[in-house]
Amino acid sequence: MTTRFLTALPVFNEVNHVDRVLDEVRRYSDDVLVVNDGSSDGTTEKLAARKDVFVENHARNLGYGAALNTAFKYAIEHDYDVIVTIDCDGQHQPCRIPRFVAACQNVDMVSGSRYLRQYAGDSEPPAQRRFINKVVTGELNRRLGLQLTDAFCGFKAYRVAALQDLELTDAGYAMPLELWAQAAALKWRIIELPVPLIYLDETRSFGGSLDDAQTRLAYYREVLDRSIAAAHARGLCIDPASKCGT
Repeated sequence: MTTRFLTALPVFNEVNHVDRVLDEVRRYSDDVLVVNDGSSDGTTEKLAARKDVFVENHARNLGYGAALNTAFKYAIEHDYDVIVTIDCDGQHQPCRIPRFVAACQNVDMVSGSRYLRQYAGDSEPPAQRRFINKVVTGELNRRLGLQLTDAFCGFKAYRVAALQDLELTDAGYAMPLELWAQAAALKWRIIELPVPLIYLDETRSFGGSLDDAQTRLAYYREVLDRSIAAAHARGLCIDPASKCGT
């Protein structure tokens, strides 16, 4: 039976990339959803001119996590089997979308990893972002019983039926911490798929004080603590002895 899948892109002020990225994504995905998270740089107008993608507009910028949550709800409401999430900043390769869909046939989540293997031409990651990723990935593995190599890659595929069990509340870049905690508590079947490490010469803002690496790391730990406590409050047991393999 053919897998019905949706590719979703959270977008905020990507006027320089959006058309080129969407043209490439459409080569590998018939159904494409863009969640326009309150863009104000001309992205909205570019999306309005396209007739080959679905668009969900946030009236104001709500955050990366909120955009993904909108995409998840859309996939559930429209009865897709799998949803692939990919960033719109040119750092993910759309040609890999079919591999993520194929890998998601017997698992609940396929998570891209930029550190599972090396590719020729891999970028050198920004030092602070690599440090935070390494620290947080280690803490997720220790506290949740996971075996991850990359906690923050946005290139993922999800079994849509599994998404219905999530209760995600963080609207920002810390949402993956909440997701990992719930996925572990729900005993999701998780695998990683290697992707090239591509960083462009652009600066990402995580929002206000979170642009400071130590402040961001402290906040991520706070979200992880809160997410584990919330899972326990729902009666979900996170047992580090129960491994989700890569």
